[in-house]
Amino acid sequence: MNRRIARTEKEIARINIRGVSKQFFDIAQSQEILALQDIDLEVGHAEFLTIIGQSGCGKSTLLDVIAGFEQASAGSIEIDGKPVTRPGPDRGVVFQEYALFPWLTVYENIAFGLREQRIPMPERDTRVREQIEIVGLLGFEARYPHELSGGMRQRVAIARVLVTDPKSLLMDEPFAALDAQTRSLMQQELLAVWQRNQRSVIFITHNIEEAIFLGDRVMVMTPRPGRIKSIVPIDLPRPREVSSTEFNEYRRKVTHLLQH
Repeated sequence: MNRRIARTEKEIARINIRGVSKQFFDIAQSQEILALQDIDLEVGHAEFLTIIGQSGCGKSTLLDVIAGFEQASAGSIEIDGKPVTRPGPDRGVVFQEYALFPWLTVYENIAFGLREQRIPMPERDTRVREQIEIVGLLGFEARYPHELSGGMRQRVAIARVLVTDPKSLLMDEPFAALDAQTRSLMQQELLAVWQRNQRSVIFITHNIEEAIFLGDRVMVMTPRPGRIKSIVPIDLPRPREVSSTEFNEYRRKVTHLLQH
């Protein structure tokens, strides 16, 4: 059997990162800072990759470069064989801060990207209402962000990204500000959305349990300059039981990588 044909969607790379480094000038310290060094990484078409590392190790910088918000100082990034030079609709970004427009309703926030793309109103309405149902916001279409809980605001932020149908989701600690119960619920809902219409996901977190619970692989980064210390494949079926012996073995392994 042809090995290339036999590869699964998760194994075929959508995102290719080759030799990426990022350097910037720190005004406060009056010196050049090497934030990322020699990052080589592939992310599959339907892969959920989580990234973990100490604060300041360059996780968010890497995500910004993949998103096209920043340019790499060296190396290259390709998505579906095309070089990344700027932001694009093929990449949806979800930040820790909800980044919603406070003057727009839930419906209007979710519809914003489609309106900017000049999607016709009938199609726009269908897609927005579908996403509202998927993320569990039926009945809240006319509410404003200040009327919603933190978890509901993050659902709006995720729906606003998903409704434009990006091929890749880039998520920068989107659940960090949530309480433990809401965070657990959002993790499960995110996995349900991902499994329903699988995309490439790169998800940054400081939480070891979250990284293992969500990821097909966990990428552990070194302190600055950020390099790939190790990539740990998570060979556990979903849904994952965080109290299981196998889960705790992965927890110990990732903890050891972070501490040594």
